[in-house]
Amino acid sequence: MKKQMKMSGIGFYVLVLAVIFVAVYFSGNIERNSGDSYSISSLKNDAGKNNITSVSIDQNQEIPTGEVTVKLKSGKVVDFYVSDVKEAQKILDDANVSYRLNDVKKTSWVITTLLPYGLGFLAIFFLFSFLSAQSANSGGGNAKMMNFGKSRARRIDPDDPHAKKFKDVAGLKEEKEELEEIVDFLANPGRYTDVGARIPKGILLVGPPGTGKTLLAKAVAGEAGVPFFSLSGSDFVEMFVGVGASRVRDMFAEAKKNAPCIVFIDEIDAVARKRGSGLGGGHDEREQTLNQMLVEMDGFGINEGIIVMAATNRVDILDPAILRPGRFDRKVNVGCPDVRGREEILEVHAKGKPLGDDVDLKKIAQTTVGFTGADLENLLNESAIACAKEGRKFIEQEDISKSFIKIGIGKEKKSKIISEKDKKITAYHEAGHAILFHVLPDVGPVHMVSIIPTGSGAAGYTMPLPDRDETFMTKGKMKQDIIVSLGGRIAESIIFDDITTGASQDIKQATNTAKAMVTKYGFSENLGMINYADEDEVFIGRDFGRTSRDYSEDVAKTIDNEVKAIIDDAYTQAKSILEEHIDILHKCAKLLMEKERIDRAEFEALFEKDGEEVSLDKQNVVSEEVDVEPGEF
Repeated sequence: MKKQMKMSGIGFYVLVLAVIFVAVYFSGNIERNSGDSYSISSLKNDAGKNNITSVSIDQNQEIPTGEVTVKLKSGKVVDFYVSDVKEAQKILDDANVSYRLNDVKKTSWVITTLLPYGLGFLAIFFLFSFLSAQSANSGGGNAKMMNFGKSRARRIDPDDPHAKKFKDVAGLKEEKEELEEIVDFLANPGRYTDVGARIPKGILLVGPPGTGKTLLAKAVAGEAGVPFFSLSGSDFVEMFVGVGASRVRDMFAEAKKNAPCIVFIDEIDAVARKRGSGLGGGHDEREQTLNQMLVEMDGFGINEGIIVMAATNRVDILDPAILRPGRFDRKVNVGCPDVRGREEILEVHAKGKPLGDDVDLKKIAQTTVGFTGADLENLLNESAIACAKEGRKFIEQEDISKSFIKIGIGKEKKSKIISEKDKKITAYHEAGHAILFHVLPDVGPVHMVSIIPTGSGAAGYTMPLPDRDETFMTKGKMKQDIIVSLGGRIAESIIFDDITTGASQDIKQATNTAKAMVTKYGFSENLGMINYADEDEVFIGRDFGRTSRDYSEDVAKTIDNEVKAIIDDAYTQAKSILEEHIDILHKCAKLLMEKERIDRAEFEALFEKDGEEVSLDKQNVVSEEVDVEPGEF
């Protein structure tokens, strides 16, 4: 690198000197050029007055043009160009002024040949020296012109201040334990080779986005103290044929020079999808890249000390050849953290953030079921932003609650003007959802109910708050989800004797759940435990133009009937529950009209009588009068 930088400096100075030389050469004498206004008439006038001391005539190659240099008695020297040298000679001869006629000058080869080519060579030399220096500084050839086949991997050394350790990874205890073997192998390879053990060539990290797959890979490299090369699967794919395969070769060549090391490919599904599935056939550029990767990972080449780690959230579309032992020997599932893991993650991200006394990370962990590590980090970050916006020094629980709603639902649009009719419809709609959440045992409880429009386009929302992590979905739980989804539409129908378009998303959600129960999970007695679900088509080229289903028309009709039966049964149950709690429906809607947003305590208080919660199946509460008549819209 130093040599390249030195050469580029020399080239720069040589080019500068050349430019100065040319400028001086062609600049001429300033005093000599001061006579730009001198002409042939001036010569005739000075010759007639005997004001001329000497005259020199230089002929040009373009005959009869030339340049006349005149020295006056005053000591001034002027020169000018004439279109006809003979005319100047005649004037001088008539005035008896002596002059010197010089022969036509021959053009120097230095000026005509050497100088232009020399300057061109110096310019090209300087350009390439500069580009080489830039490439060396970037560390990977990204800035090198026309260097498409070079690897775009970014290197992180163990002594890098941004290097990660296992202590920086929270909530992934089992995953870290599985990867600690890799770290131990890189640190003490002899312990394993002595007993004939082979280091795993590849480790595939599988899990939803935001669960910490990339962070885990960086932590492995940091703990092992080896170089870490990171790049994305999309870095291999270019419009030029053969570029991807060339970059794979260059990447592994660079890794071999720095072995032992770790090569991490994020989103490997961009380049390692199943072959023979695209419209380009076997000559598709992506497939050529994958073929080269297969060869490098477990081909004729020897990659001792190189561990390839990859991350994806679409393991189902990867080519089987890259998943076999010898390429990716291990598959580590990185899922969403449980309540203990979420608490650990919150503690990591809470460092450097001043929390108020009312903030309980354990409680936040319990109320963030389904959140990934990235979601939790975003939650605390949004809370810190809200705190700073209000000019406070400590993050309060209210900041976290607002951020929770903002992330889950969207920012509330309190400034939006809504008519009283629309507000009343929304209040009963959301009250219908909330009552079913509260009554049904496997859903809810209700965290918050609001009729304030949100950024997602919803006129209001009912936010449940699961209080436990669930591993499985039961048939009863899925049916209750459908019942809750239909609650808003049913409440509109009961109160207003009319319905709106506001339940379109609820209907879609209920339909998808019912269809999954029938076609995917085998919850239908008529169809049995057979999977009729349509597999997601990943590639345009696979089964292109296929429109037929994998089952008969009779089965399709049965599926439609089963789905409709589930929806109809759920509708009947939801309507019965809401009619049973019609007084609570009125009270909840009235409270929403007054406050626009109510929390869990305010909502559950509607079900209480004389300070104690009433049994829901035997509740006999007389509702307050609400200014709504049946049929009003």
